[in-house]
Amino acid sequence: MDQRITETTRVDLLLIAEMVDWGSRVIDIGCGDGTLLRILSETRDVDARGVEISQAGVNSCVAQGLSVVQGDADTDLVNYPDDAFDFAILSQTIQATRRPRHVLEQLLRIGRRVIVSFPNFGHWRIRGQVTFLGRMPVTPNLPVAWYDTPNIHFCTIKDFKSLCDEVDAKVERAVALNAYGERLGFAVPAVMQNLIGEQAVFLLSR
Repeated sequence: MDQRITETTRVDLLLIAEMVDWGSRVIDIGCGDGTLLRILSETRDVDARGVEISQAGVNSCVAQGLSVVQGDADTDLVNYPDDAFDFAILSQTIQATRRPRHVLEQLLRIGRRVIVSFPNFGHWRIRGQVTFLGRMPVTPNLPVAWYDTPNIHFCTIKDFKSLCDEVDAKVERAVALNAYGERLGFAVPAVMQNLIGEQAVFLLSR
């Protein structure tokens, strides 16, 4: 594997790549600078497309030869046909959308399977900052102050599981990561993942 890939600071991207089948059709919504698209192209030989709201992100992707268009997850997913992709991916983006439920429903419509990753607002460090300091939290995974953050709909792992139930999404796999980006072991009960998991990755299907 390319050394640039193994050294990525977004460890959830490596986990997401593991969940994607070889040679599949993939769309990455909120693809940023194209890191995940590049990982998927180089390790999974996928037909990869991307959608990114920022012009700077689109420019970065295009400069790398990636197929990316400028678009907004809240409004533009309706333009894609049903089952257009094998995998629809939303990594560290759902909390920044205006209508998370709508976005998830659209992902489940256009993708046969859906992968979503997000920061877990139920982590003990976040709870502690709110409870004992009385302030909105700033952590390594949520490093921006409340007045500058793009995140407008924080959720916990339990919240996201409830949303999956509401939209009739089947959870095929759910993985929680600790502060160091390591997967929580099987010995950690599901109820504790919401407390000690800093971020989560879900693989969903209809």
